[in-house]
Amino acid sequence: MKICPFLRNTFLTLIIIILSSDLIFSQKKNEDNFLGKADLYRAKINALGYLDDTLNIRKFGNISDAIWGYAELGMQEFKSSALLIKTLEEEGFKVEKGVAGIPTCFVASWGDGKPVIGILGEFDALPGLSQKALSPLQIPLVEGAPGHGCGHNMMGTAGIAAAIAVKKSMEKSNIRGTIKFFGSPAEETVISRPYMVKAGVFQDIDAVIDNHTSSDMSTSYGVSGSAVMSVVFSFKGKTAHAAAAPWDGRSALDGVELMNVASNYLREHLFYTNRLHYVITEGGEAPNVVPDKASVWYYIRNTDDRLEEMYKRVLDCAKGAAIASGSTLDSVNVLTAIHQRHSNRGMAQTIQKNIELIGLPEWTGKEQAFAKSLQKELGAKEIGYPTKIKSLIKPSDEQVGGGSSDVGEVTLIAPTATLNFPGGVPGEIGHHWSTVAAGYGSAAWKGLNAGAKVMAGTALDLLTKPKLLTEIKSEFAEYSKTHPYKSFLPEGTKPPLMLNKELMEKYRDAMAKIGQDEK
Repeated sequence: MKICPFLRNTFLTLIIIILSSDLIFSQKKNEDNFLGKADLYRAKINALGYLDDTLNIRKFGNISDAIWGYAELGMQEFKSSALLIKTLEEEGFKVEKGVAGIPTCFVASWGDGKPVIGILGEFDALPGLSQKALSPLQIPLVEGAPGHGCGHNMMGTAGIAAAIAVKKSMEKSNIRGTIKFFGSPAEETVISRPYMVKAGVFQDIDAVIDNHTSSDMSTSYGVSGSAVMSVVFSFKGKTAHAAAAPWDGRSALDGVELMNVASNYLREHLFYTNRLHYVITEGGEAPNVVPDKASVWYYIRNTDDRLEEMYKRVLDCAKGAAIASGSTLDSVNVLTAIHQRHSNRGMAQTIQKNIELIGLPEWTGKEQAFAKSLQKELGAKEIGYPTKIKSLIKPSDEQVGGGSSDVGEVTLIAPTATLNFPGGVPGEIGHHWSTVAAGYGSAAWKGLNAGAKVMAGTALDLLTKPKLLTEIKSEFAEYSKTHPYKSFLPEGTKPPLMLNKELMEKYRDAMAKIGQDEK
């Protein structure tokens, strides 16, 4: 029987580790759920064997491709979440649905008692990024429709694959504890996790493994990214004939535009960690009618300690614009508000050891040819898919701002670190058609499979090494003394359930007609 190189190398690595150990024979398990080295590696072999099974590689690959095809925007991921839930329920997980008041949010659990190890997963797409799979040229499937420009189709799938593999291993090795998967919608708009934290969803978790697609295999610790407040400012004015009697009107759009002018002048005096951007979501229907309603949606980003101050300054711009335009600041609707990411060092070190154990997939000539053709189109170095893993990434001494993720909320509730797993093409652009093109098919399957293996191995370490878990939790407890969690959400804020509803409905039928969501 011919064995694929990746399967052969994985098992050879594990066998060598076992045979070279001075604990070849199983050690007696004590009351702390401790496994001897040989038993632990056998437990990992059980998990890896499940993930290496050809039928399971295809099963989870098909799930990832299906979610890629659904391409559902945040808060509207009904097909995507249903597919993940169905898969987990079929494997014996108990699933709580509609968590934190969000219909597509869920928590799947298997096992009993402590320790409780969590795995995070996302599955929402981005607007306007529809793209033909595995094409090095920009070819939309449905012009203007959504697409998975951040690899979330692979991330949710890798997360459930890891959780199921751990469950299988726990059964075979009689490992006590609980494994949980947190189905987290609307990460692209950083919505679900602050509401999940507020609802106490992570209250009993001992440690959390996050994952994200990448063009490499890596992990890191320390503070990164930006905290953000997502806010819609709405102005109210008075209609009038824009030519015959403009003096009778008060333009709500003037309020929006003056706010934006004030905010842009404010940029001159912002600290360098700040990021400020907006889109006008409502501005009138016809130029000859003075608009009485107008809205602008802002992302206000900064470090945790500067975010609230920055929000107040932008709010002052809105208030001043209302006075200057003669309109009224009708409402200020905070959609979500999140912290920076505070990744735990002990968690990252544990993930890194499993990265080094698993290694990168072996890419075929066809996969490398696609990667290089995409890189050529993008003007990037034509190096193909990665062949070397990265060392543990240490924190930067200086925060300079950047992207945001609501994983940041979880990192202040329980020790958490993120695995970046391959599948994306080096040089692809985030939130761009090139990422959509690369997120489908055999290389994506291999990437998510490698990520699932690393997460499964990490979870088994946390479940069976009480000393390791205690050290990680002690590090987190010490860090929490100087970084206690407090929600940035104003009192009474509720998740915006209707977000993206109209936009998603606009494209669902067209996507279905071409079979995009049937793949």
